[in-house]
Formats: sequence, structure tokens, C-alpha cells
Amino acid sequence: MVLDLKEFKRFEKQIILKKIGVSGQKKIKKANVLIIGVGGLGCPLISYLASSGINNIGIVDYDKIELGNLNRQILFNTSDLGKYKVYQAKKRIKKIYNQIKIKTIKIKITKKNIDSILRKYNIICDGTDNFDARLLINDYCKQKKKILISAAINKFDGHLFKFNFKKKIPCFRCFMPQQPTQEINCDVQGIFPPVAGILGSLQANEVLKTILDLKDDLNGNILIFDSLKMILRKTKIQINPKCANVCKS
Repeated sequence: MVLDLKEFKRFEKQIILKKIGVSGQKKIKKANVLIIGVGGLGCPLISYLASSGINNIGIVDYDKIELGNLNRQILFNTSDLGKYKVYQAKKRIKKIYNQIKIKTIKIKITKKNIDSILRKYNIICDGTDNFDARLLINDYCKQKKKILISAAINKFDGHLFKFNFKKKIPCFRCFMPQQPTQEINCDVQGIFPPVAGILGSLQANEVLKTILDLKDDLNGNILIFDSLKMILRKTKIQINPKCANVCKS
């Protein structure tokens, strides 16, 4: 894996960082990342990962762009209405970094197809707003010992999780084993637009830290962001001995 002169020039502001350097930039270039959900979280996430020089990204989403998406899904505009998110996102990102290889996967993830979609990616980013999908992705990553970086947003708050399942840590089911009694998503609860951008950016931060083998303080923890009080706090997730994934073993 080599960097050409154009890449040196493009990424020089991060290459000069002692914790990155040329060797780190090569790691970034070589990484392969899957983003599930190209919405309020996925748009800033893929933007920063592409801008940082990741060459291989997969994006999964089966939704079309609606007018109500445009307050927070920053890759899209009114000319995109009615078009599929994965295709329009790829078009915008290629304009940011035309060397990137983006695989578009226009499908809903299910138990039957999840292995074929996630199998070849080392880092999985969950930006879905569906609880069942979150559990499905969590369970698969736990079973296959993948790295899962997940974010969720609601009203004025956001949550960020990292699970490196190569290590003995709790999983998302330990934190929330059952479906909430009240549906939690942007359509029902609403969302303050900057929260989506902040949490998507924090996801990108964790992805790049993981690729670069930087200090791993978030693994097995939840980072909670309160945008009204401007508070960030980190809490350790405890292993639940009754977890369906048998996290106690």
C-alpha cells in the first residue's frame, strides 16, 4: 500500500500529526468500512471517512429521499427527492474524493442476507433508527467478532457505542435487552438537526481511532451527549448474565 504525491498533498494536514503519519495514512487507505443507514448519522459519517482517505466503503439503505430528511441529511438536496439514498450519497461522495470505491447496497438487512452483506467488512457502523435492526446487527457482529460502532439520536440527545467483539465485553443486548415500550425514532420523537451531525462525526472519530490503533477508551462503554446542557458523559456498560448472546462466557 503506497501513497502517491497527490494523496500526500490532499491528506498532509493529518499526515503531519505524530499519531498518524505516513504509516497511519496507509492504514486509513487500506481500511474497509460498512455503513448501515445513510440518514442523519450516515451522511456526516461517510463524508468524514471519505474525506480522511478511506478507499473502500460500503453503504446500506433501502429508503428514498423525502422532504422531511433534508433538515439533517446533509448529502441531499431538493433535486434528490424520490431518489434512493445510496445512489445519491455515492454521487456526492465521489465528488469529494473521486478515488474512493463505494459499494451501494439497496436492501433491507434481514437474518437471511446479513452474512452476505457484512461478511467482508472489518468495521461495521450502525446508523439505523430501527430497534430490531440494531439487535440483528449487534448479534451478528458479536457472533463473528466484528468491530461495531453504533450511534442513536433522539430529540436533543445522542448515544454512541463501540463494541470490539474481539475482546470480552458486553454487547448492545446487555444495555437494552428488550424492545422499548415506546417506539424511538426521528419520525415519532423528532430530532434536533445538529445532534445528528455531532453523533455522525463522533462515529467517524471512533472509526478512524480504531483503524489507527489509537487509545480505545470507548470500547464497551456508552457516550451520552446532551445538546441542551452541552454535557458529554461516558458510562461503562455492565455485562448482563442473562444476555441472549451469553456475554458472561
